[in-house]
Amino acid sequence: MDYDVKDLKLADAGLERIDWADRRMPVLRKIRERFSKEKPLKGMRIACCLHVTSETANLMRTLKEGGATVAVCASNPLSTQDDVAAGIVKHVKVNTFSIKGENGDQYYTHIQQALALMPHVTMDDGADLVGALHMIAFERYESLHKAIQKWVKSLGQKKRQELIENVVGTTEETTTGVIRLKSMQEEGVLRFPAIAVNDALTKHMFDNRYGTGQSTIDGIIRATNMLIAGSNVVVSGYGWCGKGVTKRAAGLGAHVIVTEIDPLKALEAHMDGYQVMDMASAAKIGDIFITVTGDIHVLRKEHFEKMKDGAVVANSGHFNVEIDIDALEAMKTGKKRIRGLIDEYRLPNKNIYLLGEGRLVNLACAEGHPSEVMDMSFANQALCAEYVWKMGKSLEKRVYSVPSEIDKQVALLKLQTIGIKIDSLTSEQRKYLASWEMGT
Repeated sequence: MDYDVKDLKLADAGLERIDWADRRMPVLRKIRERFSKEKPLKGMRIACCLHVTSETANLMRTLKEGGATVAVCASNPLSTQDDVAAGIVKHVKVNTFSIKGENGDQYYTHIQQALALMPHVTMDDGADLVGALHMIAFERYESLHKAIQKWVKSLGQKKRQELIENVVGTTEETTTGVIRLKSMQEEGVLRFPAIAVNDALTKHMFDNRYGTGQSTIDGIIRATNMLIAGSNVVVSGYGWCGKGVTKRAAGLGAHVIVTEIDPLKALEAHMDGYQVMDMASAAKIGDIFITVTGDIHVLRKEHFEKMKDGAVVANSGHFNVEIDIDALEAMKTGKKRIRGLIDEYRLPNKNIYLLGEGRLVNLACAEGHPSEVMDMSFANQALCAEYVWKMGKSLEKRVYSVPSEIDKQVALLKLQTIGIKIDSLTSEQRKYLASWEMGT
């Protein structure tokens, strides 16, 4: 066992949280029961870069029960649950490299330690493992963190080649990561097939909408204890995550304002009953700002200048780039950490409050998605890992959608575990739908 966690003495407390989440993850549990019998991942080495939470721990259990050798590191420095990380090491017996609040050096050292497993499959939440592997393969060492550079140089040329040649495929959890993978595909540099788990209907329709929606508002309330009702809540981005956040904020009585760059999504937000405007206008009236776009500098200097005193800014996109924190730093006359993870930026004529250092507010300031939602997302991850291990060598080096049979299997398993029955087509109905002739 190899690990770097805060304190192994926290492991028993972590196990309690892992088991509590497991009770609400029946789909993943059913897959784990099958994996335990069939061992479909036997011989696989899998490196995972995910949020190290109680739900992730149950995914690690499932992969291990399937016969895989597993290593996991954190995909975000503030999302780790330290007791869970210790529990994964002691009770799940998986190599774990993750400490809440780890600095940049630690973060990239942990990525290196996960890759040291020489994985056959990677499982990413933001494509950091895949990015590092490709930088190594193309010898773009200047783009790598010094901790990874040092390790790579110690490997020797043969080992470096083996590092990426061993990989049969990857699975990706997030919109941000899928964007990165598709960019690599378009540039012709992607060296192995990738499954866009984020694009599974049972992932983005539920995880992004219901999970991000609830957990984002939860993170803001835990951090600030603000009253949402009556507040002007500005949500930037009306994809599945944005739809979830707007619905939950509106449900708590907020006056919701949506900003968008896509005319179709902007029109949809308007038709759904929200006020739509550009950020320059919204900046003047917003009380709480939430970014969920996946892009850089959605909130920047010209917006901060227009915000009113006491404005709260938070991000629920994967990377901490949606809020231009460098601009805030340059504008400030003072700065103070208050209430745990709130940074008060003192500007010449007002204060602006940044939550969770601009990182995922639902994980930095709360516990992330509810287990019931992650049940489906991680069921997709487990089944796609099985699919990649079985089919990877026959797949092209491009980004694939989750096979529809896996998506449907997850949905059916979820329905079964919550006791819902659905209808099936009669033979007459199947015949009718398959016919091109007009009926009477």
